[in-house]
Amino acid sequence: MPPVMPSATPSHCVAVIGGAVAGAELAGALAARGVEVVVFEQNPRPYGKIEDGLPRWHVALRRKEYESIGRNLTLPDVRYVPLTKIGKDVDFHELVEGWGFTGVVLACGAWRDRPLPVEGADEYVDKGLIYQNPFIIGFNHAGEKGYRGQRYEPQDDALVVGGGLASIDVAKAIMLETTRAKLGERGIEIGMVELEVKGIPKILDAHGLRFEDLGLAGCTIFYRRRAEDMPLVEVPEQATPEREAKVRKARERLLGKAMEKYRFHFEPLCMPDGLIVEAERLVGLRFRRTRMEKGRPVPTDETFERRGACVISSIGSIPEPIPGIPMKGELFDFKDWDLGRFDAYPTVFATGNVATGKGNIVASRKHARYVGETMIAAFLGLGEDGHAGEEALADHSAEAAREAAARVTAQVVAQPHIRPDALAGIRARVQERQRTVGYAGDYARWIEQVTPPDLE
Repeated sequence: MPPVMPSATPSHCVAVIGGAVAGAELAGALAARGVEVVVFEQNPRPYGKIEDGLPRWHVALRRKEYESIGRNLTLPDVRYVPLTKIGKDVDFHELVEGWGFTGVVLACGAWRDRPLPVEGADEYVDKGLIYQNPFIIGFNHAGEKGYRGQRYEPQDDALVVGGGLASIDVAKAIMLETTRAKLGERGIEIGMVELEVKGIPKILDAHGLRFEDLGLAGCTIFYRRRAEDMPLVEVPEQATPEREAKVRKARERLLGKAMEKYRFHFEPLCMPDGLIVEAERLVGLRFRRTRMEKGRPVPTDETFERRGACVISSIGSIPEPIPGIPMKGELFDFKDWDLGRFDAYPTVFATGNVATGKGNIVASRKHARYVGETMIAAFLGLGEDGHAGEEALADHSAEAAREAAARVTAQVVAQPHIRPDALAGIRARVQERQRTVGYAGDYARWIEQVTPPDLE
């Protein structure tokens, strides 16, 4: 295929906030329509949840997504601006109204953890309470000597509050690392990826050990609903009762396989109701039993207490507020959720997790086709070939992002064309910002420079 040449006179120039899967796919779709695109990324690398939300045992999936993002961000009509957080380094209102862009698209994901719903809980962050996003970020970068972010040592007997794929990721990370540590005490060195692929029982059996020999209690996921309600496999739209019943059985089956392979526990029908604090540290939770009525969990009068090494809250990710963008509760106040439109900003759109209000790369496929048991099993490492089936999941992820990008692109190119003087002004400001952050325009060289040598 011959190289794509930059447009001599682009009809539009669009700012995309966020360079990961959704932002990169949108940049590619816009560039294919002759639109000049400026991608603002808050981090040095543009990989978003793929790097910092997808646990590092997904080696092949992460690599494929990295390559796909890189292909889109190196198109001739795409300009990359790293280390630039909108709302901090560049004012959002000024970007929309003052720079001269045809349109601005939010593709900045959902990075803020939904607060643990117990009064006073956040007083104990990093004092017994840990949130999922920083925990997985720390887990993914644990092997980097130069990493300056928060580090968390996975602890045995942790309490995980949640109920989706992300909570299983947290439980797996804890079980894999605590098992590796116990094996290390016996002089048995096992790589994390090998342990994840083969599973804890199989590795232990190869060394003549049982899980009980390790002296681990194991972590527990506490969920307000039942196993069959866990949002692992989607119920297709307009599913028959028989089809829905099969999906619910599939959810139970997947959870059971994950518990067997990674040895974590599951406590259904309970919700956090109070804190157990000792010496100014969170040491456990009081839970209230629930029952399901008409598809919703309803609190009962029964409570119980559970102490643990720490509490990890994994109840969902929501967008970080950006000064200048209207909010409604925890989410952006869109008037049109399919396109991410605001009343106050007619040239602003949104795509990806920031528009779905979810942070998981699988669960947030609002507009994608049905994600079935086989794909989720591959994602969880439960397929016959470990993660071999992730190729289909990566393709599905890209397809979903392309579908969303196509809708937004159609709206953007319908805007009035950009004036030559406005385009020249944007290019000048972009170059100034790139010089400020030390980016010389060579994407491949930049990625090489900012990638830690010991990144897993």
